[in-house]
Amino acid sequence: MCGIVGYIGSKQAEPFLMEGLSKLEYRGYDSAGIAVFNGEKIVVEKSVGRLNALREKIKGHIPQGNIGIGHTRWATHGCPSDVNSHPHVDCHGEFAVVHNGIIENYLELRKELMARGHHFASETDTEVVAHLLEECYQGDFAVAVRAVLKRIRGSYALVFLAKAHPDMLICTKKDNPLVIGIGQGENFIASDIPAIINHSKESYILNDGEMAIVRADGVEFYQTVSGEKFDKEIFTINWSAEAAEKNGYEHFMLKEIHEQPKAIRDTLSGRLDITNNRVVLNELNWSLTDLQNFHRIFIVACGTAYHAGLVGKYYIEKLARIPVEVDIASEFRYRQPIVDEHTLVIVVSQSGETSDTLAALKEMNRLGATTLAITNVVSSSIAREAQKVIYTMAGPEIAVASTKAYTTQLIVVLLLALYLAGLKQTIEPTEMEKILCHLRDLPEKIDMLFAQTETIEKLASHFKDKNDAFFIGRSLDYAVALEGSLKLKEISYIHAEAYAAGELKHGTLALIVPGTPVIALATQRHIHEKTISNIKEVKARQADVLAIVPRDNTSIEQVVDHVFYIPETVDLLAPILTVIPLQLFAYYMAVARGCDVDKPRNLAKSVTVE
Repeated sequence: MCGIVGYIGSKQAEPFLMEGLSKLEYRGYDSAGIAVFNGEKIVVEKSVGRLNALREKIKGHIPQGNIGIGHTRWATHGCPSDVNSHPHVDCHGEFAVVHNGIIENYLELRKELMARGHHFASETDTEVVAHLLEECYQGDFAVAVRAVLKRIRGSYALVFLAKAHPDMLICTKKDNPLVIGIGQGENFIASDIPAIINHSKESYILNDGEMAIVRADGVEFYQTVSGEKFDKEIFTINWSAEAAEKNGYEHFMLKEIHEQPKAIRDTLSGRLDITNNRVVLNELNWSLTDLQNFHRIFIVACGTAYHAGLVGKYYIEKLARIPVEVDIASEFRYRQPIVDEHTLVIVVSQSGETSDTLAALKEMNRLGATTLAITNVVSSSIAREAQKVIYTMAGPEIAVASTKAYTTQLIVVLLLALYLAGLKQTIEPTEMEKILCHLRDLPEKIDMLFAQTETIEKLASHFKDKNDAFFIGRSLDYAVALEGSLKLKEISYIHAEAYAAGELKHGTLALIVPGTPVIALATQRHIHEKTISNIKEVKARQADVLAIVPRDNTSIEQVVDHVFYIPETVDLLAPILTVIPLQLFAYYMAVARGCDVDKPRNLAKSVTVE
């Protein structure tokens, strides 16, 4: 990740490459680079840090040439560094490639290529693509690219540059966006429309399984599998530059909510081995003996990450049968927790820079615990301090209110629980298979939820003038209720509280008056009847109740005022689906109330102070 640009035409490539990358800075990145063919060789310039670092590096010797590619990287494989930055080249500098996504089988390809004499400069998964292209090339650039695509597995947007073919760029995609801007005597490639919007209003949007040969005077399209040539319809861009940064969405938060299917696919990528009925976490490589050393587990986090930890406690205890405590990081190290060499401490942080969580992590290392970080940012402070790291693959989050970071954290804590359960053999093979299959199908089910967005908008319009709201649920639903409540108050400024549904009668019912909004989550089948009883308690006080339930639970319509249905899944995965309508509900409530959705008052994206 995270930004791709390409240029071919009669002008110098470098100005567009740098400008295009600057238009993609909103996506977040940690390094940048460009590759330009100067008539004799492919000149590669790259630098860790912001684009200004690259500008300074090439000042006085800007690469000259009419064809080139560029990239802003958001680290996934290998820490942020000059050498890990894109573009990547083969052994002899004949080919250069930029890539967004993940090559799942890069380790086996790397081993194979090294055995045949290839020398690798970086730690990245992307570099194998350049060396594989060198291996496959026999004079026909397009044939070689298609041969490469047959060998790699994963998600990608790829752009290839070849020294022997200075009249063309080749690009292709799978699960990652790629757009081609149409110019006069020049054409542009980018991973996102903002990079090209100042140069072209007409474009081609690549679909999965399509490959484009881009020349200065035209573009040809081929199916990557069959090689069959086809024509493609032109897409006219009618967005403003500002809207283009958000892919046409009104706010970054809404864009990031809709990016969750991709973020989940990326986080699952390479970690589900359904054929062998197991979870693969190469980051850990623990044995049963290692696991038996852990007498208990702490999960430590703040805010949204803390809520993910509450779900993680349920997952680990249920599946792996290991005791788990969840603590707020700002409280944890001050209560003198009982921690020793038999303790596993899991810290969760989107940014990897959360001050309280980092401080707790350092203290746990000092006390001799085994520490594991779950974070979204490679080489962040927490990633460096922890003994082990599992990365979520949410991609950069711009909006202050976390959405896709939360759902990918849920994915990782579930994968971890399944991994531990597999080692301990505390899960039946049939149950493991069932969960893995449902996990694989989650992105498509989230897309089904987006088809019901209009229903959420109407509900938000109905409730927008309320000043208080209550969220209730039991078991996993309670953990998700906490996150739904947080989302609503942090961006709509409505006072919202979440309660374990069985606690209502121990005081909270005094606050329920006619018309009070109550959002009731009832997705856990084994306690469904108990939750219905609690819903009836608030209905008896004339609350205005919205229930979120699985699609097969139509009987609840007789009990509540409004219902939102989520696709059917196993109960363990319900939190990942349930939180989506809660995120959308909070978003549309904030919009209806005229709030600044992406920058709510008094809040910051990364909390780096105690």
